[in-house]
Amino acid sequence: MLAALILIGVIAMLIAATILVLRFYPAFGGRPSEETRTRMLRSSQYKKGKFVNLIPTSMDMSMRDYLSILGEFVKGTPGAKPEKALAAEPVDPRSQQSPHLAKVSWFGHSALLLELDGKRLLFDPMLGRSPSPFSWAGGKRFSDKPPIEIEDLPAIDAVLFSHDHYDHLDYSSIMRLKEKVGHFFVPLGVGAHLERWGVAPDRIEEFDWWDEIVWEKLVLACTPARHFSGRGLMDRNRTLWCSWVILGRETRIFFSGDSGYGPHFKQIGDKYGPFDLTLMECGQYDKRWAAIHMMPEETVQAHLDVKGKVMIPIHWAAFKLALHDWRDPVERAVHKAKELQVKIATPRIGESVVIGVDTFPTSEWWRE
Repeated sequence: MLAALILIGVIAMLIAATILVLRFYPAFGGRPSEETRTRMLRSSQYKKGKFVNLIPTSMDMSMRDYLSILGEFVKGTPGAKPEKALAAEPVDPRSQQSPHLAKVSWFGHSALLLELDGKRLLFDPMLGRSPSPFSWAGGKRFSDKPPIEIEDLPAIDAVLFSHDHYDHLDYSSIMRLKEKVGHFFVPLGVGAHLERWGVAPDRIEEFDWWDEIVWEKLVLACTPARHFSGRGLMDRNRTLWCSWVILGRETRIFFSGDSGYGPHFKQIGDKYGPFDLTLMECGQYDKRWAAIHMMPEETVQAHLDVKGKVMIPIHWAAFKLALHDWRDPVERAVHKAKELQVKIATPRIGESVVIGVDTFPTSEWWRE
């Protein structure tokens, strides 16, 4: 009897501790305001208290699948990580942008700096150590250091987020970055996380799918993706996920965010294409979760669907979040791009790609 009471007490304490951590540990983020919840209720994507995709997107797996995945992660996959830390190309913080030059610098995974029409826009700036609420957990990034430290970044006009997963929205990065940023553009519900972390509400703009804004003479459009969201145990799909369209004076950019393949790519291409450059998710895939992450061959097809001219594969070369060889995403994407005669740029981490010119990085640096 005493042993049973002790066991019940221990379980109760663990449950209470978990609830307290989820409620008060800031990295888990915040809860949407009444105003945001009202907007959510008006969204055609919001059903029964959660956001949904345009087409059925099941992430249900059998217990056998879960155990199989867990066993594979524990066992390890040959080549899932580089044998040594990847070297990033250093970004010179003193470099000045020409208002006549459009370029994008890839910081690894989905973090990008876009310089367009005299403005600097950061996308999904996860520059922290680990895609986890706890910096000591989750596995560290593949590169020995980022191409530029957050403190050395120039002033950023705007940050755009695709969704609130830890490998895209990182608490430690935002805490170091927020005072450098003029404005934050996010899908519905994500602004609550930023507000909890000290970003003033008047610097945050939340979007539903197909919402547009003209900001500093750029058109920003929040467009669909096929994915999901959540940072805690009980908040799956309580915030929206998205892709982004950025239209400059002469340059059109598409950023896919995280997405499984679907008809939304053609819809976006028909409405906003063609695009001079697409930044396309390519990595962290598996046939068991193919509905929410594209296979590399689908990535190339999605680029064609949105009517892209040049594609940069992103969402790879930073973290082990799947079971494939770390080089497979880009190898497979390059192979398919050659087959379909698609122009594909393969910058090193930190390397810039000038948009709208005939020359761009194509080296197979991951083989070195």
